[in-house]
Amino acid sequence: MTGETFLLTGSLGCIGAWVLRNLVSEGANIVASDLATDPIRPGQLLSDEELSRIHFTKLDVTDRKAVVGMVAEHGITHIIHLAGLQVPFCRANPSVGAAVNVVGTVNIFEAAREHWGQVKGLSYASSLAVLGPSHLYTDTPVRDDVDRIPQTLYGVYKTANEETARIYWQDWQIPSTALRPYIVYGVARDQGMTSDIAKAILATVAGKPYHIKFGGPVALQYADDVAKMFIACARSGYQGATSCNLRNDVLDVAEFVAVLKEELPSAEVTFNADNLLPFPADLDDSGLRSIIGDIPHTSLRAAIRDTADRFAALLSAGKVDLAQLN
Repeated sequence: MTGETFLLTGSLGCIGAWVLRNLVSEGANIVASDLATDPIRPGQLLSDEELSRIHFTKLDVTDRKAVVGMVAEHGITHIIHLAGLQVPFCRANPSVGAAVNVVGTVNIFEAAREHWGQVKGLSYASSLAVLGPSHLYTDTPVRDDVDRIPQTLYGVYKTANEETARIYWQDWQIPSTALRPYIVYGVARDQGMTSDIAKAILATVAGKPYHIKFGGPVALQYADDVAKMFIACARSGYQGATSCNLRNDVLDVAEFVAVLKEELPSAEVTFNADNLLPFPADLDDSGLRSIIGDIPHTSLRAAIRDTADRFAALLSAGKVDLAQLN
């Protein structure tokens, strides 16, 4: 849209790459920040010409002055904050995990507060890790406002971010929308345990067997759909501070494997039915619907086909590393 300039943090991750793809297709002005500037994952989705339209820059979100200065310098109107360290790193180095995930998010809110009016919208990544094990939630679908009972430091830090957002709305009327993805899959999803869904598709295209390390009920969200949700939330004009569960495809891993084998008959994919992920899968997305209306939702079969086609092209071009399957 005319007059918009997006700041995207964590732009070199999977969801970040898909956000860039969507914004570039609109012709938006984009400042893409991360600790590095080599767009490996975005390069799996965008041509060199498309990448040239993005202003890639280094940004350490723990540096308040740098974050606030970037919003001012580039006339940022919308912020999508995805930067963060995942569960294993937070466990290995809690202090750095807290600095990036918690202080970094505070700095994003500070930048929005100092330049509100110029900044018109903020969405950011929370996580389903703010919730506890599925057996604690007997009323389903699980609502956004259920008790948060995080079981990891990462989940604690994300809970702190949701509470930070609440106070920024309470004290300074800085609105925000947090999204809590579950299993995001698609091209560029190459890290984390739940990346096994995307890796199963990649392995099939590469002609290799693959074992998904978990089973049971899950909620799958195609990366392109999730990117569209973040963009829509940043533009929504929502007034308040809320955190929204995502839903889309709720199914058993066994069902995913069955559909994968129907769409790609060469698939040699197995899964561990006894290793259940410690989160509820039957999630209520009515909160998100109330903010953005219709939820972007690519059907599972269409998403598998699209992902397989993209992986085939990337393999042919030597742009995807199969070492991630090990």
